Amino acid sequence: MPRPDPDFTVRLARDAEELEAAQHLRYRVFVQELGSDGEMVDHDAQLEKDRFDPEFDHLLLLDRSRGDTARDQVVGVYRLLTDDGAVRVGQFYSEDEYDLTVLRQSGRKLLELGRSCLHADYRGGTGMFHMWSALGDYVQERGIEILFGTASFHGTDIAPLAAPLSLLHHRHLAPPELRVRTREEAYQSMDLIPEAELNRPAAMRAVPALIKGYLRLGGFVGDGAFVDHAFNTTDVCLVLDTAQMSEAQARLYGRGAA
Repeated sequence: MPRPDPDFTVRLARDAEELEAAQHLRYRVFVQELGSDGEMVDHDAQLEKDRFDPEFDHLLLLDRSRGDTARDQVVGVYRLLTDDGAVRVGQFYSEDEYDLTVLRQSGRKLLELGRSCLHADYRGGTGMFHMWSALGDYVQERGIEILFGTASFHGTDIAPLAAPLSLLHHRHLAPPELRVRTREEAYQSMDLIPEAELNRPAAMRAVPALIKGYLRLGGFVGDGAFVDHAFNTTDVCLVLDTAQMSEAQARLYGRGAA
């Protein structure tokens, strides 16, 4: 039988059951689909979790037509960490990979985004638009000025990623005042193929949809990638300055006038 139309609602997780539902979706996507792991991953309960979870806000996309429990209904997740949350946990999550000094010293209000994922049945539909619209409200309500966070290519072999990484470096590198950099001990250059030698359309097709979405909003990438063997990904750090978003981009993000 055909599935009913989604009955979407987006809100922050309210209790331990909803947080576990988010962690279960993350397990399905990051562990089962992408082959990642971590020291706090609970394979028996099928939960992908880490020490940062208690300090993050967890934005949930729920389809209330799917069932009665949070695990049934949660089909999208975004993890959000404010400056205050980073103080409580002692760092931003991405500081294990990137030097965020330029952002920390900017004096502007920061929000770190992470663990974004959608249930496989909802990719390519309107689910991410609903989440971005709610994220825009969250940003506006809290006066956030800079959004950032890591986004991933699947796999840790750099050779097949050379073209999209080089395209991001040549065309979308952050300006100096926003240019975070991979920590020196783990620095992976993204300047791998000269721009003149790139097949730009093919390279852009190889960029994951989430990264392309942030580029359309006016986002940039930091200097260097991070090869995350534990998570089976190659990460780039995305940075978005809300003050530089155009009116059209702001409408796409959910912050413009109706």
